[in-house]
Amino acid sequence: MSIIIPAVNEARAIEKTLASTQTGTNVEVIVVDGGSQDDTVAIASAWGAKVLSVPQGRAKQMNLGATAATGEILLFLHADTLLPFGFDAMVRAAIAQPHAIAGAFRLQIDSPLSSLRLIEWGVNWRSRLLKMPYGDQAIFIRSSVFHQLGKFPELPMMEDFELMRRLQRKGRIVILPTPVLTSPRRWLKQGVCQTTLKNQIAIISYLLGVAPAKIAAWYRGKSSS
Repeated sequence: MSIIIPAVNEARAIEKTLASTQTGTNVEVIVVDGGSQDDTVAIASAWGAKVLSVPQGRAKQMNLGATAATGEILLFLHADTLLPFGFDAMVRAAIAQPHAIAGAFRLQIDSPLSSLRLIEWGVNWRSRLLKMPYGDQAIFIRSSVFHQLGKFPELPMMEDFELMRRLQRKGRIVILPTPVLTSPRRWLKQGVCQTTLKNQIAIISYLLGVAPAKIAAWYRGKSSS
């Protein structure tokens, strides 16, 4: 199994993430740095991860990691998300199920806020019913299937959403009952309600055919010109 972690300036979070990968057996860890100015690369190297570099862009980072990976299963992990103990056995058992080609974990957010319990509920409901997990749920996939699909589409955002849409047509997506633990920082930065609303508008815009570059520019508050 190959764990691929895209990172940019994640020195404050990535050490705990790397520590959570150490409970697995027969696992390689690949950190793909997108131009960090902090100690991300040094920390990843100290933990024994294979470190690669590519110009910033999460899809490009994950695709480079997948190209370098040797595992039969690829697990894409955000740098601020912790894997549960025994994750490797769970993933291998999930992929071994009939017609299973990919999967993800249930989501748990590392915060006591009741509003984030609602976010968890919504994410986990969507994942179970629609089989549409997103990147912060540690998506895993057979390497052969990933390369057959042409990897992550190199979009400025929505790359995980589009990959899952393609996967749905190919086989079964398994949602594990055990959660990963992810940082609340992206919800706390702009507020839970505002972040959730922006996420839903981005998805609807993408489904309506709005260019991902325009969605990303709006989402990040930058000019799209």
